[in-house]
Amino acid sequence: MKGLHGFEWLAQWCAYYMGRWAFLEVLEYAGHCSVLVAVVLYFNGAGDRRKTKHYQAWQVINTAQGKGGNGGRITALQELNEDHVPLVGVDADRAYLAGIKLQDADMARCQMESADLRGADFSGAMLEFAHFASSNFRGASLAKARLANADLSDADLVGANLEGADLDGADLSDADLRLADLKGVKWQKVADISKANIFGVKNPPEGFVAWAMAHGAISTPVDE
Repeated sequence: MKGLHGFEWLAQWCAYYMGRWAFLEVLEYAGHCSVLVAVVLYFNGAGDRRKTKHYQAWQVINTAQGKGGNGGRITALQELNEDHVPLVGVDADRAYLAGIKLQDADMARCQMESADLRGADFSGAMLEFAHFASSNFRGASLAKARLANADLSDADLVGANLEGADLDGADLSDADLRLADLKGVKWQKVADISKANIFGVKNPPEGFVAWAMAHGAISTPVDE
């Protein structure tokens, strides 16, 4: 028993002195420093990781160019826009992009002819000279979008929100605007509205309906 007590006493003193050993304190500080260094290195590499992410997103978009379907383009385009990367001239003709969220995107001169954009959100987006001929915007939001000189010919805009949109120079010929919300839309310099269906448009600006009908628009409850 005395031997056990002696061993215990020795162990306690060893623990006490080791606890005061400066080298152990150094090791503890080193552990904290390694964490700090790892954090610094992580943030220093953030720019490179973002560049890699952007490169991969563009690769997805360019690889799917000219093809139908989604092909990962919804996620790729949304991620680029979230990082405020301009999408000027992006080509997504015939793409399936229903429900895509591209608020305030810079997409001037983009190519999205015959694209499925149902329920998409382009509110506040810059879409000057964009090509949307025969695209489907049913239920989509183009509120306050800048669509000056955009090609929306034969586009399906049934129930779309165009509140406050700029349509100066836009081509709306053969477009289906039934039940679209036109509150505050800038329409006085629309380039072409011939054969566009304006039946049941909501909140049309004063004078718009009469002007549209005088310039070849139609008003029928069914798509002709």
